Amino acid sequence: MRRRRFIALSSAAVVAGGVGAKAQPKAVPVVGVLSSLSPGPVARQVEVFRQALAEAGYEDGKTVSIEYRWAEGDYRRLPELAADLVKLDVSVIVTVGGDPAARAAKAATSKIPIVFMVGRNPKDFGLVASVNRPGGNATGVNFFVSETESKRIELLREVIPAAKSFAVLMNPQTADAATQLEDFKAAAAAVKMRLKVENAANDDEIKQAFASIAESKVDALLVAADPFLNNRRDLIVSIAADRAIPAVYPLRDYAVAGGLVSYGASLTDGYRQVGIYAAKILRGAHPGELPVIQPTQFELVINLKTAQALGLTIPPTLIARADEVIE
Repeated sequence: MRRRRFIALSSAAVVAGGVGAKAQPKAVPVVGVLSSLSPGPVARQVEVFRQALAEAGYEDGKTVSIEYRWAEGDYRRLPELAADLVKLDVSVIVTVGGDPAARAAKAATSKIPIVFMVGRNPKDFGLVASVNRPGGNATGVNFFVSETESKRIELLREVIPAAKSFAVLMNPQTADAATQLEDFKAAAAAVKMRLKVENAANDDEIKQAFASIAESKVDALLVAADPFLNNRRDLIVSIAADRAIPAVYPLRDYAVAGGLVSYGASLTDGYRQVGIYAAKILRGAHPGELPVIQPTQFELVINLKTAQALGLTIPPTLIARADEVIE
């Protein structure tokens, strides 16, 4: 009797356990986002990233969970933030805000898939074996920043044909600052213009750099493509306006904030592309087999209100080529 009761109870427990197991909600995959930036300046782009995931069936809070880690412009925090995402055992790490975030993620893990958005050839700093066949655990988007720096100098000369000198505002703490500087020097030499370099890695240094630029009486300013500087774009655009310094910027958001001219790959499209790649990896694609994406959308934005405030006349031919004109 007791044996029959034991068997019955055991069977009930097995059935209950089976039913309970089936009733347990399936754990959703977790996407880790590692950024050099603060969330505010890229809120619109982050929403595009989330939308790209949702369109592929991964809606935040329902079929996927997104964990954000923001370095707030302090690159020194990136290794710790990357390690935190690795501890969470996320399904994929998406890095935005330039090369420093991608490098930190790559140093933190060789197993978790990484989808990056960088400004230069990722092969040059060991993220991939090649752009066509990355071969490891990382792939993503290359913005070709160095290729567009010379284009921005050309735009500067179109806006100010008599310009013979310009300053460049750079962040010396970015990993490829030396390479970036050489690119600017080569581009300046090619058009026989005098180059003044100003370094800034915090708000006070940005203000000091503008004071030095104003004293040197250079004809214009180029702002380097850098996550920290992008994070401070409102401050940079505001000081440039106060000191009446014509400036050319690397991203559309600068011109929207009041900058004179911007030219570069579409940041919004970059966020969309990394969202698409992250979804592919969640579905089982291997990052080593996904080629690094090259940008197809480059944006020339001209702010005519700022040009008028600076007393500049933008050539009609340049306005005709612009993708967006702010009046």
